[in-house]
Amino acid sequence: METLRLTSKHEQVIEALQNEHLTSFQILNKVKNVSLILVVYNIIDELKSLGLLKSYIKDDKKYHCLT
Repeated sequence: METLRLTSKHEQVIEALQNEHLTSFQILNKVKNVSLILVVYNIIDELKSLGLLKSYIKDDKKYHCLT
């Protein structure tokens, strides 16, 4: 079985989503060492492809949460 290797940025996004569902901009504000929203989008996409994260839309905002 292959072990998942996550970067510190991946781990920070996961930690930010531990207790609440957040929008991309809320994640950007909580994660240190990430200054561009595009980086957050890439991390979200990578975590989704690993099956660790899912997204939904509520009140015209897209929220992300752990699976």
